[in-house]
Amino acid sequence: MINADDIARLCYDRFSQLPRRGKPEPGREWTLLAAVVQVTRREDADSVEKEVVSLGTGTKCIGQTAMSPNGDILNDSHAEVIARRGCLRYLIQELHRAVSGQGSLVFCSADERGKWRLRPGVSFLLFTSHTPCGDASIIPMTDSESQPCPPVSSVNSFEWTDRRGDLKRKAEEPGQGAKPKLPHLEDRMQKSETKNEDAEQDSHTYPQSRDIHRTGAKCVPAGPEDSLHPGVGYHSTGVLRVKPGRGEPTLSLSCSDKLARWGVVGFQGALLCHFLEEALYFSTVVVGRCPYSREVLHRALVSRCSHVSNLPAGFSVRSPELLQSSLEFPFSRNQTELRHRAEQGRVSACGAAISWCNVEELPLDVTANGYKHGVTKKALGTPKSRSLLCKLELFHSFLSLVAATDLPSLPDSLRHSRSRRFSLSLPYLFSQDSLSCLPTERFSAFLLKNSIFNHGFDKLVIQCD
Repeated sequence: MINADDIARLCYDRFSQLPRRGKPEPGREWTLLAAVVQVTRREDADSVEKEVVSLGTGTKCIGQTAMSPNGDILNDSHAEVIARRGCLRYLIQELHRAVSGQGSLVFCSADERGKWRLRPGVSFLLFTSHTPCGDASIIPMTDSESQPCPPVSSVNSFEWTDRRGDLKRKAEEPGQGAKPKLPHLEDRMQKSETKNEDAEQDSHTYPQSRDIHRTGAKCVPAGPEDSLHPGVGYHSTGVLRVKPGRGEPTLSLSCSDKLARWGVVGFQGALLCHFLEEALYFSTVVVGRCPYSREVLHRALVSRCSHVSNLPAGFSVRSPELLQSSLEFPFSRNQTELRHRAEQGRVSACGAAISWCNVEELPLDVTANGYKHGVTKKALGTPKSRSLLCKLELFHSFLSLVAATDLPSLPDSLRHSRSRRFSLSLPYLFSQDSLSCLPTERFSAFLLKNSIFNHGFDKLVIQCD
């Protein structure tokens, strides 16, 4: 049984042990935190071992014009994405140990040649200090004691708040360009409906006297748009969204959409599917103290994928256990504003993103604006500027894994005649985190296409030696 507070405490303690570099300035800067926790249940013991194997912080995302076709820039630095990419580094290290005969505490041999699977009793869960941006954050406000989210007094499409000052994710800093127009919320109904009227409402409809939390993530082009009506009708729900950037659109899907995708095609990525018998899924998603609705989170991560079928072997639609902790992240925006002093200036989001993962070499990686934190302009475009989480660096790590595998032990999908050559489609590799401009009705096709990426690398032959 997973205890949400135990998981939150474990992740917060791991963050507190990290060096100061890249952390927010107390009382002035805030950030979000996410982590991947490995859970090991041993057959010969009643205890369950829990260990943070990857941790990430961040709230930023680069615009589409700043993206690189070479995969050497980190496009998305939201905490959930950072934590998942750090976990890929950890998985590559564990597979490297497995194929080299050193033994892995995570993987054991599968029946198919060159394939590996999780050891019995090993699973992974995702912790995030705040509800993921996008669909999961469109939460109805309520006066319930367990979920105190009273109606907002003013809202724009980039920031939202409640009376307690508990703020949702703000994608960008204010003051960039003209201020967006504010929706006229004064037209909302002022009187709440009676309990009897509430009971007559459909189970998926909320009383119009209430409001919802806003998300800064925008509906993808060519899909349904937000109606911007006052109250609960402001947003469309269950649709794909892209994250706002620094004054320009991005091509990165919201974290809600990415988690939904990982719940179908796994979080291991296309490359590691060559070595794995089955996709890897998060067994549990734990959210820290913040505005939260389990119903909304289930809609965003599970329900809208429930109709996906005819998946390849090793893939299935998974429904993780959804839990919330009562513990708030010390560097959340709410806590930062409570500790803020006037002489510190305005409260703002921390510009740096921290990645830590349980690997032997270079476990800490701090980035800003898609590059290593503190890199000079002269170094831009060189290996020194690259984050260890960017697609190119992860690809190099994968090449090292392939090179460390004896030829007879390579998976069939990586064998090409008798040489150490294998086929990979680099356009797929460099675009699967940016597949955002899809109509909502093609969501299932989008998920299936990503699963096909795991098997369809046949456009470019790369020499390993």
